Amino acid sequence: MQVDTATGWLSGIEHCPSAHFNARPQDADISLLVIHNISLPPGQFGSGCVQQFFCGGLDPDAHPYFAGIADLRVSAHFLVERDGRITQFVSCLERAWHAGQSCFDGRDNCNDFSIGIELEGTDDQPFTAAQYDSLVALTTALQGAYPLITRERITGHEHIAPGRKTDPGACFDWQGYLGCLADHALKEGDC
Repeated sequence: MQVDTATGWLSGIEHCPSAHFNARPQDADISLLVIHNISLPPGQFGSGCVQQFFCGGLDPDAHPYFAGIADLRVSAHFLVERDGRITQFVSCLERAWHAGQSCFDGRDNCNDFSIGIELEGTDDQPFTAAQYDSLVALTTALQGAYPLITRERITGHEHIAPGRKTDPGACFDWQGYLGCLADHALKEGDC
């Protein structure tokens, strides 16, 4: 898996282009990675509904929950499913609509300078080993292309929108994830 820095698309993963994005501000850097979780319907996995939602094709009649969200224009750059499969929806060079009202390190509007990764899951269920493996590989590829995304600039949605968002939640293993990133960097000789 590798980022084409000219296009912002990764090789070796599925692409499902969304129209829910716009241009980053001209002076924006790509310097933050935001981890989220999502499941549609809530608590159900493997439905394909997250992909439909991010691409504007969610059927509001398919589930009672969908009636309230089907018209929202939301996206993330990436989705990591329970089996570890990664899908990209928006070029890393563009602004995906994943963070909403947010602030990191005194800087508002995190969508302007961040990449958003959604993990298929919920706040209160553990994520899978396959998801962590894929997340580490994806993060490593992104850090290689966008070196301003340091370990200190990887955060959760709950940290940039406290009181409004709770994901990725208490079941996300920050220590294990960041430890695997460090181990991977040591193996690659990046440290």
